[in-house]
This record gives sequence, C-alpha cells and structure tokens, in this order.
Amino acid sequence: LSQSQRQFLRKLAHDLKPLVNIGKNGLSDNLLDSANIALDSHELVKVKFYDFKDEKRELADELAGQLRAELIYVIGNTAILYRRQSDAEKRKINLPRD
Repeated sequence: LSQSQRQFLRKLAHDLKPLVNIGKNGLSDNLLDSANIALDSHELVKVKFYDFKDEKRELADELAGQLRAELIYVIGNTAILYRRQSDAEKRKINLPRD
C-alpha cells in the first residue's frame, strides 16, 4: 500500500470501535478466528491491546502476518489492520489510486 492509501485508511478507521481485543490469552486460536471473521466482513479493523502492551508492535505485526492483512498503523494501545475483500461485490472500501 502507498502512503496516501495508508492515510486514507487511517482516516476511515478513526471513528471505528475496536472489534478485536487482545487480553491475557494473547494471540489465541479463538482470537485469530474472530479477527479473521471481522476482516472478512469489515476489511478495516481496530485491535485493542489490554495486555502485552510492551509487545504490541511485534504482536500486531505477527497478527497481520497470520491473517494475511496489512498493518496500517499502531497508535497508543490500538492497531489498525486492513485486508482487501477478495470478492469485488462485497468490497466496502475503495482505495484511492496513486
């Protein structure tokens, strides 16, 4: 993704509520399943860190890798993930072209 596309996605994510919460269980199978479902239906997802705050950047990178998603940004204890919907008819987000 280009820098302008990342900026666009950050603006879209601003008003979103976190759909995925990382607590004491870390990156469990249940968390990966629910994050996968959230990305399939929303494309753009906020992830809130309640635990592992010191490792949030590494965990966000690992989560994005396991979900085949893009890590857009980490701010505070929140990460923003994006994965483009493979079905063109179900896409909700049209990225600007550079």
